[in-house]
Parts: sequence; C-alpha cells; structure tokens
Amino acid sequence: MRIRRARTTALASARAGRTLAGGVLAAAVLAAAVLAGAAACGGSGPGATSAGSAPAAKTLASPATGTFPGAAWPTYGRTAARTGVAAGVAAAAGPGGLRISWQAHLDGAVYGQPLLAGNRVIAATENDTIYALNASTGQVSWRTHLGTPVPLADLPCGDIDPLGITSTPVYDAGNGLVYAVAETAGYHHVLVGVSVTSGAITVERDIPAPDGQPRYDQQRPALTLEDGRIYVAFGGLYGDCGPYRGSVVGVPVSGSGALVSYLVPTAREGAIWGTAGPVAGPGGTLYVSVGNGSVTSTSFDGTDSVTALSPALRQVGIFAPASWHADSQDDLDLGSTEPALLASGMLVALGKSGTAYLVSSAHLGGVGGQVAQASVCPAYGAAAVQGSTVYEPCEQGGMAAISTAGDKLRVLWRGPASAWGSPVVGGGAVWVTDWSAGTLYELNPATGGTRASLSLGTSLPHFASLSMTGSHAYLGTSQGVVAVGGV
Repeated sequence: MRIRRARTTALASARAGRTLAGGVLAAAVLAAAVLAGAAACGGSGPGATSAGSAPAAKTLASPATGTFPGAAWPTYGRTAARTGVAAGVAAAAGPGGLRISWQAHLDGAVYGQPLLAGNRVIAATENDTIYALNASTGQVSWRTHLGTPVPLADLPCGDIDPLGITSTPVYDAGNGLVYAVAETAGYHHVLVGVSVTSGAITVERDIPAPDGQPRYDQQRPALTLEDGRIYVAFGGLYGDCGPYRGSVVGVPVSGSGALVSYLVPTAREGAIWGTAGPVAGPGGTLYVSVGNGSVTSTSFDGTDSVTALSPALRQVGIFAPASWHADSQDDLDLGSTEPALLASGMLVALGKSGTAYLVSSAHLGGVGGQVAQASVCPAYGAAAVQGSTVYEPCEQGGMAAISTAGDKLRVLWRGPASAWGSPVVGGGAVWVTDWSAGTLYELNPATGGTRASLSLGTSLPHFASLSMTGSHAYLGTSQGVVAVGGV
C-alpha cells in the first residue's frame, strides 16, 4: 500500500467512558445548555472509565424507533455504487461566486467525506470523535468521543498522527444510526453505531483483524452499508511495514451475530485501502481493488486485482492485468483507487501504473480479461461516474474525464494540473480539490475548463473530497470541516 508521500440538538444524557479490550471507548456528551452557545469546536465530555475486557458486541442504548432523518449524502460518493453525483444541487456558481460559509474547528483532522443527514453535517476525526454540526451555521449539535487514538510514535510506520477514525462513516436511515470505525489504544478497530439525532452509542463491537495483525492494519476505506451489514475493509499503514494482509469484514447492523470476512490469499500485503471503500453492485456484489502482493512466486495470488465478493464475502470473480507480477514488483498496482462502476455493467479499474482497464462487472475475466485498455494516468483516491463518463483523480497532469462509450476508453479532457483530489459531480459541474494548496475548483463538464475556484484558507488531508446538497459543499480539513456556499 505504498503511496506517494502524503501531505498529510444536544445529547439526551451523559455517558461514562469504558475500556474495550484495552482501548478506551468514551462517549463524550455535552449538555443542551452548553451547546446552545457553543462555537464549532469541542472539548472532552465526561471521562470516567472502568477497566476490563468487553464482550464481542454490546447494546449500549435502546435503539430509537420512529422515522429518521433522510440523507442527501449518507455514504462515500452518495450511493453505495460510489457514483459521486449529487442530487438536488443548484446550478453552477452564480454571479456571487463561491464563498466560505463557515469553518468548524474540531478536535482533529477529518479524512473522510462529511455525511449529510437531515440538517446535520456528520464528521469523524482522527481524535476518535464523531460530530454533528448544524448545516447552516457549523455549530456543534452533538459530539461523541469514542476513545484514545493511536499516536504515530506507537505505530511501526504510517503518516497520520494520531490514528483514529480515517474512513468515511455511513448512515443508515432505516435505523437512524451513523456507523464509524475508530482505531483505539492497543490497536483495536471498534465499530460503533451512534444515533444521528443525539449521538448516543447504540452499537459497539471490536472487529478482530482477519490477518491477526491489528498493529499493522489501517482502516482507511469508507464503510459500506449493504444487505443488512456494515462492510469494513483493511489495508496496511503508509510504508507497508509488517506482516499485514488486506481484508474485508462484514458486521450485522445490529452489532450482534456472526461476522463474515475475506482475506486476500497472498503471503503478505495485498492492501484494500482505496478511500471509496467496497463498491456495491447489482445483487449486493461488492467490488474491491487490491494492492501489490508479496511477489514470492509467479503464481497469481489475488493481488493487483479487482475482486468481486458475494454478500457473504466469498470471492465470485477477479480481474488482474497480465502484468500483475511486474506491477507488484514495481508498486504499480490497482489498489490506489476503487473500481468505477458504470450503469452499462462495465467497470473501470485504474491504479498506479497509469493504465486504465475496462472490464465487465458480471464476468471480470481473470488475469488479462479486460475488454479494453488505455494509457491515462497514475490515479489515487476515488472516481466519480456520470453516464458513460468516468472522472478519475490523476496524480499527474490533473484529473481526467474518460469516455467509455462503445466499450472503448478515451480521455476527453484533463483538469487543472495540481488538482487531483477525488472528484464529485453536481449542479452541472465537476468539483475537485487541489488538496496540497487547499483550493476548490469548479470545472466545465464538457471541456474541463475552470469556471470558478476558491482558496479555502486551510490545509486539506490527502485524498480530500467533498459532499454536496442544495447550494453548499462540505469538505473535511486538517482542522475540521469547511462549508462552501454559492455552489
């Protein structure tokens, strides 16, 4: 999982913290009177803890009943297919142009896309805290602190300090819960489900590492909600240290019951780390991109691939370039993005080598089974898909719009050279960040020309991407969340 150098309503009641298998899990709660005048930043809530190991799963609060808020952006890319196309967004920026509506300074960096549920912006930080912010003002509605993140000094390698919640959470409008995975002290990966209206913890479950190496596993991919389960994917830390192996785990939305899992069949590595997380297709099939493997033999080991998994996480298909062995040796694998799934039933796989592959999602074709291929760019992050066009986050030369019409691959245009965040489509425009400079671009979808740009006045995490609704866009930053108006 080697990447280029990374730049890196109030709560109803207070809850005491707890230790989960050695990792502190504290639900920090602010009372209504405090939140009424709070600025968009947070401190810790009650911090009492009790020692001891937790059971595999807990029910911590009675599940809410009734109707729950709808969501304009409930998961990474808005849909489980990761299309990245916003619905109900106003037309492109008007005469007033783009502007910063508010900035919320939280207790850590926000690496995932903010979720948009009801009038709330849900953001998760590397300090293991989930926030609900008022979408209009950025003020904190509630905050729930889940535990102590792992400092970089305690990790064998990596580039995030501290390491807490890195992935994009997911919201289930069926039960009103926001699910997130926090890494806590002692190298525990803990799935929690919190009430979208109050922040109260309803689900809590420690996820055992399928590879048995939790110290070396990183949970960067977005969570996927599908078929009554939350799917959680794992790769390695920046630097690919240690004996980790890529994996996916499925957890029932209740938090209780049997887990399902998939472990990449390689001796070492094979990270599943693309930020979009598992991509859901027809029939609940999940598609994941897998990084380079250990390359200990010339027998194909499931790495440098697009792997299709059933809801029970059994492998039901696989594609890999004929050059998979050489790609793995040179760190030029497909694992740096997730597959871009098209309504036509095709998918586009593009990774570090710069070669894009067009593959049938129903019949991935095995090694060398692509329908078409073309030289495009090395890509990192997540694509957006609209119709037959795929927008890829190219590291070199700016993001690329790729036509798949006629089952062929053709680059239509390239965006600003420095803007290679993960793109989103909405309001008749393509939106992309230059995360190193902290700039948001609005692009003409026909030509890639810049219609508007805005300096956000803050640094952005690696692979920064936005969520959109109405006339606003929301981005995670190195300090919290920024809302952009005039969209």
